[in-house]
Amino acid sequence: MKLDAALSIAVGGLANVNRQLDVVSQNIANASTPGYAREVAAQQSATANGIGMGVRTLPTGRETDDLLQAGLLEQNGTVADLATQQAALQAIDQVQGTPGQGNDLASLLGKLQDSFSSLSGSPDSQSGQQETVISARTLTNSINTMAGAYGTQRQGAQDAIVTDVATVNAALGTIGSLSDQIVILKATGQSTADLENQRDTVIGSISGLLGVKALTQPNGDLLLMTMSGLNLPIHSSANPLSVSSATLGASTYYPGGGSPALTLSGIDVTRQMTGGSIGANIALRDVTLPTYQAELDEFAQNLSGRFDTQGLRLFTDPIGAVPGIGLPVQSNYLGFANTIQVNPAITASPNLLRDGTHLVVGSPVGASAFTPNPAGGPAGFATMISRVLDYAFGIQVQSGVPQMPSNTTGLGPAGNLAAPYAPPATLSAIATALVASQAQASSATTVQLGAEQAVQTSLTAKLSNATGVSIDTEMSNMIQLQNAYGANAKIISAAQAMWSQLLQSIA
Repeated sequence: MKLDAALSIAVGGLANVNRQLDVVSQNIANASTPGYAREVAAQQSATANGIGMGVRTLPTGRETDDLLQAGLLEQNGTVADLATQQAALQAIDQVQGTPGQGNDLASLLGKLQDSFSSLSGSPDSQSGQQETVISARTLTNSINTMAGAYGTQRQGAQDAIVTDVATVNAALGTIGSLSDQIVILKATGQSTADLENQRDTVIGSISGLLGVKALTQPNGDLLLMTMSGLNLPIHSSANPLSVSSATLGASTYYPGGGSPALTLSGIDVTRQMTGGSIGANIALRDVTLPTYQAELDEFAQNLSGRFDTQGLRLFTDPIGAVPGIGLPVQSNYLGFANTIQVNPAITASPNLLRDGTHLVVGSPVGASAFTPNPAGGPAGFATMISRVLDYAFGIQVQSGVPQMPSNTTGLGPAGNLAAPYAPPATLSAIATALVASQAQASSATTVQLGAEQAVQTSLTAKLSNATGVSIDTEMSNMIQLQNAYGANAKIISAAQAMWSQLLQSIA
């Protein structure tokens, strides 16, 4: 082999080793970067007429596993969806009280019933009357607190949607910019590994917001879609996703009722945007939390209505009224759970618990007739208290006439919501079913989240093993490269010595 050829091969080898060392260094530096795929500087033997001419360094590529990566992106959306639901439902759990501890809705209702039972033995007891008023107020305060928690979590879901949409829009712009650069470099045969890793990192960062599928095109561009099949424009000059800010109340709903739509390029895709935290927050905002509110409104209306029917207006709205059923059924008492209170008239005159607040005209399908205890009437008047214990808390509105069951369908401002339980007959049954169903939903979400997180962890580990950086492997490669560097350096040194001897012999 000629000296100049040997020297050329050795110099090319050193250049290749330097490039390989750069890649190893970058891999080690990004070993803990989420979504980073190990880069590899491929090399190819160079020959001319069958004679070895050294090594040629090819554009840097990546070690990838498209199937595992796609599975992890989908799983990220699933886990984020459940985690978002869990956070909201657990916040509600904290204000609902714990069954058996005396602070849940059914227990507080039971304490009110116990207060009336105690009062029945001494209807004129002022302390007993006061204790009953306190029990009633504790119950309404609990109802108000639960309703407030629903509203807080629902507003939080709406605000999070707005924030997450802005984050996704920014990410789509970044993905599009990186894709443009990748297409240009790939067309000229240059390495795109760094840019592809950056792009995958951005895609991973939003996979928990809406759940995405990424399909790489032959030219290096990317097709990005939601799990429901919506195409997400990455080369749009404007923000493709849009949602308005809004302040929500018990009477707002989607669509058309004040809860804003989520649009993609101007088209309403609210109900198609499933998965990820955005999908979870849409479900919380439009279905889960409005249903919880509707269930509690129904309990509050039944509570006030059943007492009022017997002649005791104990629970009212802020203007002292007891709302009735309309069309849709809850149209007259949307958000009643937020405002239900103990009637100020009874707070001022607790003896009304004994005497009653108003005349009841008997009905064959409703309550029996009742005349309040007149001023100066018997101190031991017990008719009102008996009606409360026997009928307001009972399964019948009067002897032989069943209570009208609680509504479980046609709920909410649009009348399109339903409670996931059979229509309960008594106040206690309504309270128990309401709290139990909501607690069960929270518990089921927590269990499912744990299972999905385990799958996510497994996929992450598999993808890391298949495409991630191993420090041990990189260090081993570095030692081999150092040895190769030394070997090429010796060839150059030997060639230099031979050239020197040749020049000396000529001189």
